[in-house]
Amino acid sequence: MSVDRLTNTVRPYAWGSVTAIPELLGTEPTGEPQAEMWMGAHPGAPSLLDRGAGPVSLADVVASDPEAELGAATAGRFGPRLPFLLKILAADAPLSLQVHPDLEQARAGFAEENERGVPADAPHRNYKDAGHKPELLCALTPFEGLCGFRRPERTADLLDALGVDELKPHADALRTLPEEQALREVLTAVLAADRDAFAGTADAAARAAARLAAADGPHRAACAAYAAIARHHPGDPGVVAAMLLNHVVLRPGEALHLPAGVPHAYLGGLGVEIMANSDNVLRCGLTPKHVDVPELLRVVRFATTEPAVLHPEADGRGEELYRTPAEEFRLSRYVLAPDGTPRTLPGGTAQILLCTEGEAELTDPGGRSVVLTPGRSAYLAASAGPVRIAGRGTVFRATTPP
Repeated sequence: MSVDRLTNTVRPYAWGSVTAIPELLGTEPTGEPQAEMWMGAHPGAPSLLDRGAGPVSLADVVASDPEAELGAATAGRFGPRLPFLLKILAADAPLSLQVHPDLEQARAGFAEENERGVPADAPHRNYKDAGHKPELLCALTPFEGLCGFRRPERTADLLDALGVDELKPHADALRTLPEEQALREVLTAVLAADRDAFAGTADAAARAAARLAAADGPHRAACAAYAAIARHHPGDPGVVAAMLLNHVVLRPGEALHLPAGVPHAYLGGLGVEIMANSDNVLRCGLTPKHVDVPELLRVVRFATTEPAVLHPEADGRGEELYRTPAEEFRLSRYVLAPDGTPRTLPGGTAQILLCTEGEAELTDPGGRSVVLTPGRSAYLAASAGPVRIAGRGTVFRATTPP
């Protein structure tokens, strides 16, 4: 079979939605959070496929014949592994405030921790592998998040509006110091503070944010988000750290690219996420997990960032591309025509196809077909050849760029 159905693992992280992924799949909720469905060959939860001899891991399939599965160019660049991981992400509570290293930082950090003998599964380990982790999140429902540092003077205005005395020195620093110094100084002060001693400040800031969220004003939407974060993480210094970041809400079909060094957090919604196949995350707060403040401060890019909301670019042949500079992944979608006009998916590279609405039929050159419904996915090896796609609905296509 040129088109392989995938069986995928759903990860039950505590921040996940109980209902969003089951509703997409048309299954009954389990009563437990279902946060992420992974599609790919990540060793933590590889997808399974069956080519006639029973279920087998996609990771093992790729490793057994990298050139046939990935294509010679991709195998030559990234080795015998699928370089991207595709997910459905369903957030019902804030994820940790976090940042990802660039490739050079990841390689150096991984090697250094290995040299020190830090166990691979140690909770205080920062670098799980030698890879970086650029990401792209495309919203399926309205999706809320934080992304990149807001301009210091705008954050100073917010801190002044909160009226919390303990935050006034931070507002002054943001107004008077050069941008990089101001952002570094304030984030360092917040994250390095004694957690118990800082809890009162975080709670006061949260109460003030709830007050501003209930009134008309320029900070209303962002403060509603900060107040919601605080309800999940009372007294956490990450509540105040989050106030340094831009608040963004994606509409369905819009996407957000997250490069290395940019602090961010997902707050709520359902989306399709694609990333380089890495586990490297440095956390800033809003989590009970390890926070290594010195290493975090080494990795963070202390520069303001206006969230670049991406829209799909049509190519005239039915494919709509979310354009990013990432080398490991390429995400596009097909909104299939109501008249059933078929499209052709080019071969030559490994790809994962995910249906998010409607129904799509994939037909290989031999005439064999697979039907995808919402939440179902398929894998196409590089050697599969061109595959026809037809139906009514939306299908996301994950590949590696040429």
